[in-house]
Amino acid sequence: MAATIRQVAERAGVSVATVSRVLNGSDRVLAITRKRVLEAMEALQYLPNETARILSTGKTNVIGVLLPDLHGEFYAKVSQGIERMARTEGYHLLVSSSHSDEAEAGTMIRTMLGRVDGLIVMWPRLEAASLTALVPPDLPIVLLNAAADGAVPTVRFDNQTGAAAMTRHLASHGHRRIAFLKGPAGNYDAEERLAGYRDALRELDLPADPALELDGNFLRESGYRAVEALLALEPRPTALFAANDSMAIGALLGLRERGVRVPDDLALAGFDDIPPAQYLIPQLSTVRSPMQDLGEHAMHLLLALLGGDDIEPITTLPTRLMLRESCGCPPVPAHLSLE
Repeated sequence: MAATIRQVAERAGVSVATVSRVLNGSDRVLAITRKRVLEAMEALQYLPNETARILSTGKTNVIGVLLPDLHGEFYAKVSQGIERMARTEGYHLLVSSSHSDEAEAGTMIRTMLGRVDGLIVMWPRLEAASLTALVPPDLPIVLLNAAADGAVPTVRFDNQTGAAAMTRHLASHGHRRIAFLKGPAGNYDAEERLAGYRDALRELDLPADPALELDGNFLRESGYRAVEALLALEPRPTALFAANDSMAIGALLGLRERGVRVPDDLALAGFDDIPPAQYLIPQLSTVRSPMQDLGEHAMHLLLALLGGDDIEPITTLPTRLMLRESCGCPPVPAHLSLE
């Protein structure tokens, strides 16, 4: 028969209220008393009634996380960052995917209500006003990589600066016709990266031919398919900058199948620096976006909100160039590329 909280209290020589305070993590219990209670719980193999604890404290110690997808290197890294910070603070995660569907995103958020203490949401097309209409006003929320107006705390990459820097770097190798493989329309990251590419072209007085902007959707297949349109352009571009690494990897395969050598015949670059990037042949030049830091910082902000602290409404994390073989730079030893 399972032990009760009253039996724990009797064994530890304290009141039931004191045992309850220990279970709730209250700092109103002396260390020596806390030790006695914990020892009594262990001796009796006591398992607290989680439902009762939630009803008494109003806290679930669970954070809801909604991502566009649960597969792929990018989302895995973001999740790792959230999970690492949550674990150190004693929180569990309830993770779900919207499958990049707006209606599904709304359904999953509503499903989490009442089961979580706060939400971390990555939905690049979701406006803050749409999100706040779905949830109670007192539920803490942090957005990831979304258009920010300060209404909902947001953590995002400096996509535009990173994309402009990579475009300038490709131009420094002598490339004048630089094609850009776009992400999905309406996606915040995709639009910011396209804006950075265009900024650099204007700054360098390079051709801004709409034909150089190729359609993509962040998936490898779209990078592979884009190669046909790329090679049909006249005059042919000498460099391709993909809005994420997955599309760059797909393009690399498509170019190889058509006998186009990278970087000898065409320079190639991506964005994000997902783990496979440094193991390709040639190694992929890319813009490193701190994916794990994004998750950790979002969880840090959410914990601050849960604690009643004031936070900055918008946090922008810097990106940096990872210059490797695919753009014509020297190869980088793997241990240096991982730094």
